[in-house]
This record gives sequence, structure tokens and C-alpha cells, in this order.
Amino acid sequence: MTTFAPTMLATPTDLSAKEVQIISQSLNALIADALALYIKTKNYHWHLYGASFKELHELFDTHAEQLLESVDPLAERVRKLGATTLHSISQIAKLQQIKDDEDDLVKPLEMVKRLLSDNQYMARCQRTAISVCEENNDTVSSDILQSYLDQTERRVWFLFEIAQGKAHQ
Repeated sequence: MTTFAPTMLATPTDLSAKEVQIISQSLNALIADALALYIKTKNYHWHLYGASFKELHELFDTHAEQLLESVDPLAERVRKLGATTLHSISQIAKLQQIKDDEDDLVKPLEMVKRLLSDNQYMARCQRTAISVCEENNDTVSSDILQSYLDQTERRVWFLFEIAQGKAHQ
């Protein structure tokens, strides 16, 4: 995927073209994964059942909101750098590493475990993207990603504790 913007969209920046490309590729991959994880989290939110329904339904909704709220600031950051961001669902599908879940029925504890694994993956990718941004002179993107990493680590913590509790019941 080319991230270079047409002239009319090429916001001026003091970063080099190579730096912009490397940073925007990293951010666009995070955006794709955030959208994929958002859909998976909402899928589980909509298809919950059982004794933990209310607790997990509310938690998954909160997690989904956090993921969706991260998309626009990251996409706008890509544009501020003079690059382009995602244009379509097919582009998301090409970039996403978070696997879709089309199972008809997933047990609640399995939902928690899958989301835990996906959020752990997101945290690793966010850390990598932070390093990429810092190595390419973009402390602003790095700072933005720091807050999203903190949210991701909080999701990991909550999901881990729920999985631990359920495993010992």
C-alpha cells in the first residue's frame, strides 16, 4: 500500500519522505488492527450469554469504544504527516493481523481468552510503533501511542484477571 498522498493531500512536514512512509505504514497497520479488534469485541458484546453476561457485556462495550476512539486520531496523524490512511474495508483486511472470528457460538471464557490474546498482540504492536516513531523523529505520534498503549495494557489486565478468576472457579 502506498502511503504517499496526492499533491492536493500532501500536508507539508519537516520529516523526510522515508520517515513519513515508515511511520504511516506503522500507524495504518495499527488502525487496521484496531478496527478488526473493535468488530471482534462488538461481536462478543452482542453474542454473550450466561451468568457473567452483564459484567462482560459492559466491559466489552467499554473496550470496543476505546478501540474505535483510537482510530480517528491515528488516521488524522497520518494525514498531518502528509500521507494517506485507509480507504476501504478491503484495505483493512489486507493490513489487519488480528484474526476475524466468525464462529457461531463462543463460550464467554473463550471470548475473554481470545480478546486477551488479541490485546496482548496490540500492545506489542503499539510498543513497536512507538519505537518506529521515535527512531524516525516523530515524538508526537509516539506520545499519542503511549496513551493507547496504556489503555491496551489496562484491557489486558482486566481480561487476564477475569480469565484467572474463571479458571479457578
